[in-house]
Amino acid sequence: MQTILVTGGTGYIGSHTVVALLESGYKVVILDNLCNSSAKVVDRILKIAHPNAQLTFIEGDIRDTNKLDQLFKDHLFEGVIHFAGLKAVGQSVTHPITYYDNNVYGSLCLIQAMNTAKVKTIVFSSSATVYGEDAPVPYEESMPRGNTTNPYGTSKAMIEKILADQCIADNQWSVAQLRYFNPIGAHKSGLIGEDPKGIPNNLLPYITQVAIGKRKELSVFGVDYPTPDGTGIRDYIHVVDLAKGHLKALKKIQPTHNNPQEHRQGSGEHIWNLGTGQGYSVLEVICAFEKACGVIIPYATEPRRKGDLAAFWANANKARAELNWQAPLTLEHMVTDAWHWQQSNPQGYN
Repeated sequence: MQTILVTGGTGYIGSHTVVALLESGYKVVILDNLCNSSAKVVDRILKIAHPNAQLTFIEGDIRDTNKLDQLFKDHLFEGVIHFAGLKAVGQSVTHPITYYDNNVYGSLCLIQAMNTAKVKTIVFSSSATVYGEDAPVPYEESMPRGNTTNPYGTSKAMIEKILADQCIADNQWSVAQLRYFNPIGAHKSGLIGEDPKGIPNNLLPYITQVAIGKRKELSVFGVDYPTPDGTGIRDYIHVVDLAKGHLKALKKIQPTHNNPQEHRQGSGEHIWNLGTGQGYSVLEVICAFEKACGVIIPYATEPRRKGDLAAFWANANKARAELNWQAPLTLEHMVTDAWHWQQSNPQGYN
């Protein structure tokens, strides 16, 4: 039974990925500083996976190098899935130093600890924002890391480059750079889901909080984009499909104990888009939620937010071909599961 370290494993995407790992027979150690999540997630993960699943939670920050070094001494990790980091585009524009400190410096601390411990397999939680504002849609992995429009996206591109350079320096490293599009939805159990602290930065949790009566109305930022209805278009993907993509990527880049040479053959940097290949506008998501969940969502229009792009979506053919992965869950599944989560947890994990 292999042991995997998951940084940021109590967060939204991290928690769903931990479920997928446990259900596939992995032992998991979560390291999370809980800056944007709750320790209550751990018990809920175990309820979904199995109460006897081998899961360890350690509260800590990836910038704490002493804690990291001790962690790698205490556990024989076969690989790392790295989620830990801040993720709000707008916040990154107003607090860039905070984002570079958490995301870039934190990742450097983790990579250094891995290198010391000779753990050289990592799946990195990247973002479609690394393609930048000049990339044509749909985004393809062969495109260069572009002119990013905000410090969040820049931090992801910087981490990708650090990992790519490490692969060049040491051919024993195996790196999966997973470029997400827009994860939404929740686990069908309603036990885990997206629980933003404060005002949500993402569309669907804001919609569900309006639907539950926690907020008066939705703010739609930008109605003058060059899109059919004037609102921004994104490639929304169910978080459960996204989590399964991490599992597929991990298995793809891991060596087998029976054939260590396989690690050299599968080593290096691997980039995969994880998206559906289908774009939906903000108004289309609102309409889909109202239709599927039977709740009218009042909204007010606001000016565009700095750093936001008009439209982007994935070309996910490479992940389909190389990982045998795809995202079958529809927008209806996404909004329905998100609403189930919100109804079951009106105050999130509190």
